[in-house]
Amino acid sequence: MLSGLLGGRIPTLGDLSSDPAPVHTGGRITHLLPLDATLGVDGLPQSGTGQATLFTGRNGAALHGHHFGPWIPVSLRPVVEAENWLLRGVEGGLHAAFANAYPADWPGEGRGSRRVAGPPLAAKAAGLLTRDHTALGRREAVATEIVNAGWRRWLGEEAAPRIEPEEAGEVLAAITLEHELTLFAHYSTDTAGHRGGMEGGVLALERVDRFLGGLLGAVPVGTTVLVVSDHGNIEDVRGGHTRNPIFGLAVDPPGEVSGWTSLMDVAPGLLGWFGVG
Repeated sequence: MLSGLLGGRIPTLGDLSSDPAPVHTGGRITHLLPLDATLGVDGLPQSGTGQATLFTGRNGAALHGHHFGPWIPVSLRPVVEAENWLLRGVEGGLHAAFANAYPADWPGEGRGSRRVAGPPLAAKAAGLLTRDHTALGRREAVATEIVNAGWRRWLGEEAAPRIEPEEAGEVLAAITLEHELTLFAHYSTDTAGHRGGMEGGVLALERVDRFLGGLLGAVPVGTTVLVVSDHGNIEDVRGGHTRNPIFGLAVDPPGEVSGWTSLMDVAPGLLGWFGVG
């Protein structure tokens, strides 16, 4: 799917270091988005401060004093809760959704309560953390790992039926078509990048590719699909984060994306598409 969107080529770091022209294929227009995740701060970008930046448009690493992860640092949780684009979209009148299934008691107590990722934190603040394992069975939510293997280990086959990545993409498409703004968060490519190794990295990317194929095959041409990350990682399978620009994609964006150069541009740019200030 990714190769098809990009006219049959596989993007390289050289592509992301330039200002690549959009690709027209299959009636869709796809823009490569090389977004800086270093944010002018020394060290390796991390998920917590990167996600804070993605959701608010503010420089999370600078606000916190350094890159931090994998969880949102306590100092930035109020910022993410109050300023994230899901909440601002809802307050601006948009019909929005968080497509991920999360445990009904998230974040729980004890150690679990300290492990707060950006997407569910933003969704809870916006009143959108509403899909648990029961929604997986009804095909009204998507597991963070795309397939339901993790949920099956905890809850069994009946609660989390087997699903192929393409089918999960179709589930996300159905949710998307019922809303104006939909968020889905996936973390397994980051896990594969940390573990190192070509085989795991390829398998993780193939799952995402099949998932995107199911999604884009089930939504009309003209439906905007935005793919972004909070830092570089899996492009170097030796393991660990990188300071490379992240590999982002904007498929059929309704507005300008050529001026997007860092993670700080995503939140204001996305809300600008909807006329939400």
